This record gives sequence, C-alpha cells and structure tokens, in this order.
Amino acid sequence: MIHCISKVRVRYAETDRMDVVYHSNYLVWFETARILMLDEINLPYRDLEAAGYFLPVLSASVEYKRPARFDDHLEVHLFMKEKPKVRMCFKYEIRRGDELLATGSTSHGFMDKTGKPLRPPKVFTDKVKEAWPESQ
Repeated sequence: MIHCISKVRVRYAETDRMDVVYHSNYLVWFETARILMLDEINLPYRDLEAAGYFLPVLSASVEYKRPARFDDHLEVHLFMKEKPKVRMCFKYEIRRGDELLATGSTSHGFMDKTGKPLRPPKVFTDKVKEAWPESQ
C-alpha cells in the first residue's frame, strides 16, 4: 500500500456563508494529494503528461461526516491499496487532528490526448513497484 499525507489550511474562499467548507473543495484536496503522491514516488504528473499520458477521473465519491471550517489545519490521507493494472484507485480520509471529517474515493484510467484508453506506462508501474513496501 502507498500512503501519503497532504496538509491543507482551509482558506476563507473555500467556505460558504455558514463558515463550512463548500463540498466541491474536498475533490480539489483529493487531487492535491494525488499530485503529491506522484511527486513522492518520483514521477511528477507533468512528466506523465509530457510523455503523452493523462489520468482522467472515472469516478469520484465523498462522504461528509463533520464540517471543516475556515482556518482549520487538515490532513488529507491518500491510500493506494492495490497496485494498478488498467485502473488506478485511491481512498482518502480528511482529518482535523484525530477527528475524521470526510472519506472518499476516486478511480482513474490512462489515456492519450485524443482520449484513447492506454495501459499504464512501464515507468509508472516501475515507480509504484519501487514505492510499494516489500512486505505487501
């Protein structure tokens, strides 16, 4: 399993009139965690795009448990629990300290810039394999 943690400080612009984070911002935070995970396995998303690979979101879900508010300091936990074959799936937890605020998931495929589905490139599968703990 690959696990990475992205830190977020809730900006005022991310909240609504009730001082609660607007729901779509959680998906932006998921994306931030995915980009960080790719950086951490030494395969920046920019490099994948430069090689002609794109990772569209095929599905996304969020379950809101408690509200996040302006100026909260949050952690977005990303988990890749299965090595990707054709699809890549992530699970997420958003936490304020020990308090679980939201959970979610996204799935992604690889495609070229014309929209043609592709298998993950070898460089990607190699980087995931290198980052995967040997005991798993």
